[in-house]
Amino acid sequence: MTRARRTLRWVVPGYALLLALAVTAPLLAPGYLLLRDAVSTPRSYFSDAALGLSESAPRALPQDFLIAALTPVLDGGVLVKALLIAGIFLAGWGAGRLADLLVPDAGVPGQLVAATVAVWNPYVAERLLQGHWSLLVGYGCLPWVAAAVVRLRSSGSGPGWAALVFWIALAGLTPTGLLLALVVALVCVAVPGAGVSRLWCAGGVVVTAMLAASPWLVASALGDGLGSSPSPGVVAFAARAEPGLGTLGSLAGLGGIWNAEAVPSSRATPLAVLATVVLLAVVALGLPTVLRRRSVLPLLALAAVGVLLPAAAATGPGLAVLRDMVEAAPAVGILRDGQKWVALAMPGYAVAGAAAVVTVRGRLRPGAAAVVAIVALIAVLPDLAFGVWGKVTSVRYPQGWAAVATLIDSAPADVAVLPADSMRQFAWAGPAPVLDPLPRWVRANVLATGDLTISGRSVPGEGGHARDVQRMLLAGAPATTLAAAGVGWVVVESGSAGSIGNAQRTLTQLPAVYRDPEITLYRIGGMSQAAPHAERMAVTAAHVVWLAMVTGAGFLTLAGRRHKDVPSGT
Repeated sequence: MTRARRTLRWVVPGYALLLALAVTAPLLAPGYLLLRDAVSTPRSYFSDAALGLSESAPRALPQDFLIAALTPVLDGGVLVKALLIAGIFLAGWGAGRLADLLVPDAGVPGQLVAATVAVWNPYVAERLLQGHWSLLVGYGCLPWVAAAVVRLRSSGSGPGWAALVFWIALAGLTPTGLLLALVVALVCVAVPGAGVSRLWCAGGVVVTAMLAASPWLVASALGDGLGSSPSPGVVAFAARAEPGLGTLGSLAGLGGIWNAEAVPSSRATPLAVLATVVLLAVVALGLPTVLRRRSVLPLLALAAVGVLLPAAAATGPGLAVLRDMVEAAPAVGILRDGQKWVALAMPGYAVAGAAAVVTVRGRLRPGAAAVVAIVALIAVLPDLAFGVWGKVTSVRYPQGWAAVATLIDSAPADVAVLPADSMRQFAWAGPAPVLDPLPRWVRANVLATGDLTISGRSVPGEGGHARDVQRMLLAGAPATTLAAAGVGWVVVESGSAGSIGNAQRTLTQLPAVYRDPEITLYRIGGMSQAAPHAERMAVTAAHVVWLAMVTGAGFLTLAGRRHKDVPSGT
């Protein structure tokens, strides 16, 4: 390989990294990611909640296990921010690699357009503002999953299996990421090729996905987090129409998240219409080229389905069907946030965007066409830059939080928290609400109901025991009653909205072990009961299987690539 070619192969990953850093620049400062659903803390532990054995559905597995495993050696703030940046970077680089595989005549200019489509879009902005950092890791794996399956179908090379296992398992950092990867992989099995047969390829994908899903499948089977139906949240989490676009138009433009507050400012202006037109125009320009290539057609079909189904699910009949499904099988509740499935459109959009430079090359040189497309895509979503215009930043915890965590860890027992609300709004953490960080910071289980209030509508969570304790505390029950319920500690997080009720009657009976203007800790002394040892061991074993898939397949993939890159005769 000549020096020029060796240098050229780093252009796309370098550009993808530049885009990722442009989006996440404020997170490079010291501190922690605290924004809506994104919570990072200095240290995490293998609590029952982290293993998926609490009352809540195991939505954050194996994410919480991985963080608990790594934070003894790496600060949790650094770890979460690094994974987030890596996810966005992988999306851009992977889109470029997929474009190179399926539309090789687009060259580096086309790959750069594909990377821009994958990174610089409303989906990334909105999920970033919602705090779905681990979902963005799964999102970043999708083009790599597609490329791995296409290579297996075309050549059937041995290292291709290791790559497929690695990317599916990595996408499986959350259940949603795994399901997205599974769908992309199965769709790509349809591409023509003389390599691994469709039957063997599909079988390998399904087996890999089942093994990667073992942490939350085992936790769901052993726990009781799926015992209650999340159907009341179906309407609240439906895809949302943005100004001038309607629901279908918003989703086609990769926007439309349910939370109107988790959107860039530009998406609330007529610029949202222009941004959607520009994105779809770049994709449409590539269609005349990719529609003639059978290997791309499955991804294009998936892109259409990835837009149309969430749009249909947001209609009256669609919501009714989804509600019935969720009531019949609570596990189907994972589908209620319809807009997140629009991620399935990204690989197809990226490849079509790359092909646009091929379509217009008779009138415009590929390099010039790429520059026009890239500038247009970035210009119509300017506020994705710099942490979505400074809304995604690093936050410092007040000193008292570390002190309280240390005291609780010295005698772990269930922790009740006031005010009574799952979301917090601290002056020191910025204007946006955030999930209570305490459950991810201490060894003990922090009692959380999971209740949410969305647009004035209450969406109940799964925390039945937590709700009972909360009622007792708000009613001012005697400390002995709370202790009998297994509560060991009460934490009051000052400055956040939420109900206190008559809890002060209870608190006056208790000694304040720690107090400052930000947080107060009271000792009750109750002894809580952890999940049975056999259940913890079973879930831990399932997590070890997932971890072995990521590390083992990752090592084999890197070894295979290194062997491939070694020139013959050396």
